[in-house]
Amino acid sequence: MSGGPAITLKSQPIGSNSGNAAAAQQQQSANDAASGSSSQAASGAAGSTGTPAQEGTRQNSLQRIQQRKQKVFNLPEAQKLAKLSMYSACQFEGCRCTGWKTPQENRHRDVESSYCPEFTEECRNASCCHPLRSHIAHLTEISRASMDDLLGAIIDMENLFMSMQRVEDEDTKKVYLYLFRLLRQCVLTRQQAVIRGPLGDPPFESPCITKAVSSLVFYKYSHLNQTELQTMTEVAKTFLNFLNHYNFESPSARRADSTQTHEDASTYKINYTRWLVFCHVPAFCNSLRQFETSLVFGRTLLRTVFQSMSQQLKKKCVSERDRFPEDKRSIITQMPKFLEALRGELLKDDSPIWDPNYRPPNSFVMQQRKRHQEVNSMAAGASSSNIVSGVKRSIAGEPQHKRPKKDTVDRVSSENSDDLPTEVVLRAMNAVMESKTTNKAEILFPVNVSRDENVKAEEQKRAIEFHVVGNSLTKPVDKQTILWLLGLQLVFAHQLPEMPREYISQLVFDTKHKTLALIKENQPIGGICFRPFPSQGFTEIVFCAVTMAEQVKGYGTHLMNHLKDYSIQRGIKHLLTFADCDAIGYFKKQGFSKDIKLARPVYAGYIKEYDSATLMHCELHPSIVNTQFIAGRLEKLNHAKYSFIFILKFVRLVIRNQSEILKELIAQRHNEVQKVRAGLTCFKEGLPSIPVESIPGLREIGWKPQMRPARASRPLEESSDPEKLATSFASVLQSVRQHTTAWPFLRPVTAAEVPDYYDHIKYPMDLKTMGERLKRGYYQNRRLFMADMARIFSNCRFYNSPDTEYYRCANSLERYFQTKMRELGLWDK
Repeated sequence: MSGGPAITLKSQPIGSNSGNAAAAQQQQSANDAASGSSSQAASGAAGSTGTPAQEGTRQNSLQRIQQRKQKVFNLPEAQKLAKLSMYSACQFEGCRCTGWKTPQENRHRDVESSYCPEFTEECRNASCCHPLRSHIAHLTEISRASMDDLLGAIIDMENLFMSMQRVEDEDTKKVYLYLFRLLRQCVLTRQQAVIRGPLGDPPFESPCITKAVSSLVFYKYSHLNQTELQTMTEVAKTFLNFLNHYNFESPSARRADSTQTHEDASTYKINYTRWLVFCHVPAFCNSLRQFETSLVFGRTLLRTVFQSMSQQLKKKCVSERDRFPEDKRSIITQMPKFLEALRGELLKDDSPIWDPNYRPPNSFVMQQRKRHQEVNSMAAGASSSNIVSGVKRSIAGEPQHKRPKKDTVDRVSSENSDDLPTEVVLRAMNAVMESKTTNKAEILFPVNVSRDENVKAEEQKRAIEFHVVGNSLTKPVDKQTILWLLGLQLVFAHQLPEMPREYISQLVFDTKHKTLALIKENQPIGGICFRPFPSQGFTEIVFCAVTMAEQVKGYGTHLMNHLKDYSIQRGIKHLLTFADCDAIGYFKKQGFSKDIKLARPVYAGYIKEYDSATLMHCELHPSIVNTQFIAGRLEKLNHAKYSFIFILKFVRLVIRNQSEILKELIAQRHNEVQKVRAGLTCFKEGLPSIPVESIPGLREIGWKPQMRPARASRPLEESSDPEKLATSFASVLQSVRQHTTAWPFLRPVTAAEVPDYYDHIKYPMDLKTMGERLKRGYYQNRRLFMADMARIFSNCRFYNSPDTEYYRCANSLERYFQTKMRELGLWDK
């Protein structure tokens, strides 16, 4: 996909005497006001990827753009109208001029300064020659806010035009041209700029990068103490901030990379175009809606740019270390460790942080939310004090009516606040509904007897059945299916007399087509023949008919609802069909519309086109179970109302049954966390006590150890990284095994060798058993490890007399063990 041509343009191409000429006319004044700001902002001088000077340049550029807008907003109304007239179509009947042109003698004068043309001055365009008032006749009654919005879009459009002249990359230039034309058309039509096309709508992946990074913090660092966890959280936020301001390479700059495949290059080109359109350009063109990179992209984009981005981030951390305050330099220190952990999870195909259903425990989420609230409250206090003292923190010239963007921290906390997956709630609702099916006490929809209720009752009694059938050339087709297909062929031929019978037979028995059959008394009485296109994301409906004797009973609506549910279950969210004049009313009742929201390249060449028929489209919502609806009310609703009604009824059901649903959720959660663990054996072995945190299962249910002051003599405290602690234990154990006096303790004592050994030693221990316990993760802290090692030596001295070789080996090996533990800072005796 190319950055420019692949985007479907909704507006007509701009003529040379309209958009481009008008933009060129204002280029000099824009240069004076923005002075290169748009080109720097558009060409990608992102703050987090450059030097401090570049950061300042970008901020200054954005500030100059806002100052220019504020200057235009403060102009007298006559000058504002003059500015708008240059981009407004002439209202004189029959005139096709799309913008007023300044008379020849005033071509070099700027309406943004002191020049204010008279409303009687004629347009320079030879095909127009109408006065200025003809271009603004439709603008005199609009509000000031609407006028400022239009002026802001015009300035954004002029900045895009200048950027388009200066940028060298062809892919980027095509995107700027598309956005320029889009804004130009929006100014002409006075409509909000909406980007539609095959690029799709944000977010583009699930989970997003922000959610995955938040999950990584819990997954890798939740065992740390409060201070260390807070540091890693700050590191994660620093990384996300860097990503949101990162300047991505253009696809042409990456062509020299020999490691990327053609598919990788194509995918990156799509994501680069999305980033320009939805994230980067809106940063300096606030007429377009802006999205943060980390909230709309996911694993695919991050994998592609991670290597180069992490290298730049590491260099930036090194170069700006001295600019950080002392209490924040731990962020710089921990950044390489965080990047390495994130890189590992990016490369793992089964990493849990990229699972859309992965959620940190409630306790972790609540803890993070509380910390964010404390930070926000402190920030709010500081902000209020600044307001009292008269200090304004906003960018100079920023419009007052623009809502400030929320901080990334709020977005992260909102991402994590949804701690219950939708599937869990729906599963609980299903359990509640099933428990009430015996008494029929729960009524989801208003009580009104309708055809749909009768159809649903017939289906429950199995008086009618719905089956998806089709022909096959690769496996045998049973006799019943063939008979149903023959019956459906007759139904379609009888109900669609203008359709050739040969054509009907060809499609019904085609292996790529399927038919949803309505069966009554083992005979097909209706059906929908369709062909799914999973790669394109839509299904084409070819035939839809019900026998004359069975019409006006609600069968047609129920058939369509079954097809919608069938499509949703297979990941298809769009239905397309060509409807003749007699069928348009039926399809409208089923939520179809003539407004096709799919881009034409998605379905062109796939769907069969018919003369004298109207293409209609229905967009499906993946959360809606269509067969649960009653059609009486929905027949009069279009697709938007259809979805809205469902949401209202769904909310009403949740409120009505909230106690039952909460009980079911608690029961499900209880079953999930209820896990029987083996009892502790350490007390039988002689230990008087163990740390609370070493009890298996405590950490899984959200328990956290209390804060304890760090001790310099014990760098690998129980609250440190368990993996690092286990590595240290393995190193000590290996050294002890290789010692010359370790030979008596390498394996368990057998009763065959020493018959009375277990009469005296109740709790035996040896180095082999310790190695097995280490592999199972038994040693959660140093005290358990030291206790088992001490038991080896105490058992030996208890059973053997002091003058034996075994006794002397125990003493020698114990001293060596203590020395190794002291070297690692694990011994404080």
